[in-house]
Amino acid sequence: MVAAMRSLVMLSLALLASTVFAQDKPWQSIGREATPAEIKAWDIDVRPDFKGLPKGAGSVAMGQQVWEAQCASCHGVFGESNEVFTPIVGGTTAADIARGRVKNLEPGNNYPQRTTFMKAATVSTLWDYINRAMPWNAPKSLKTDEVYGVLAYMLNLAEIVPADFTLSDRNIAEVQQRMPNRNGMVFHEPLWKVSGKGDVSNTACMKDCPTEAKVRSSLPDFARDAHGNVLEQNRVVGPVRGADTTKPPRSAPVGSGPAPAPVVVAAAPAATKAATDGPDVKALLTSNSCTACHGVSNRIVGPGFTEILAKHKGRADLEAYLATKIKAGGSGVFGAVPMPPQPQLKDADAQAIARWIAAGPK
Repeated sequence: MVAAMRSLVMLSLALLASTVFAQDKPWQSIGREATPAEIKAWDIDVRPDFKGLPKGAGSVAMGQQVWEAQCASCHGVFGESNEVFTPIVGGTTAADIARGRVKNLEPGNNYPQRTTFMKAATVSTLWDYINRAMPWNAPKSLKTDEVYGVLAYMLNLAEIVPADFTLSDRNIAEVQQRMPNRNGMVFHEPLWKVSGKGDVSNTACMKDCPTEAKVRSSLPDFARDAHGNVLEQNRVVGPVRGADTTKPPRSAPVGSGPAPAPVVVAAAPAATKAATDGPDVKALLTSNSCTACHGVSNRIVGPGFTEILAKHKGRADLEAYLATKIKAGGSGVFGAVPMPPQPQLKDADAQAIARWIAAGPK
């Protein structure tokens, strides 16, 4: 009887233990598995061997139309970039296309600027970047054939393909064999082998390490607050070292002393709202990439918001005028660089931004 009771107790304990171990860990009930459609939406990269490249085609002529409508405002009609970004074409020759190495990248050749086609080794890199990141104000909005067309136009500007060329998934590998810097890549073993020699050297420190750090870089005064307060844009956990760009820069020279102590931010404060009730204007400016081209009081690509107000102050229809210009875009008011239209903005949001500018942007 005792033996039977002992066996029953042992069996009960075993069942209880198995039940405990079978229970999910607390984190195992968080989230869910991604659906095939969700994975497909993210799995859009294109490898140098063209795995992942979708079927499609686009001519140089079609690409030029897309380029002039959506790309030229930042990159220029001929890839010269309007003094905004690094030029896309230039610095390569027919000899470079033949041998696959760009002469102007070799030591002793002091070419003034490295263009995209001087550096890019794989045409798939260009296709992938245009597809996922362009145009700047509406990434991923180009259709597949438009990506092929835009890239075909760029390749024609670089004299890699003729003007009547149509780029497609079927002939892009042939175009790769004409990339001017296709043989310019270098395999750096330490980046791929854990046991290899590192590409940097430093002194290991496990105790009694120096606690002070030196500032090695800083934002120039004119750009400190161009994209909002950098401190608020750091992750909310861990040590945060972003500068508070709403305050004046340090008076001490860069590198002359220790950096300010790291600050831990519990949570990023909410963006400032306009003086009147309505949409969060600062959030609108950020989410629609307005601050990529306009500072509050300083010029970046386009004029600062205070400069816009100063130019048009006194207009009876100031808010309506600004709201229309924000939505429709235009050029010539502040120079040759055009402002692309912002059709994605709701009328109420455009009016809120216009009201904020008219009231004196801060």
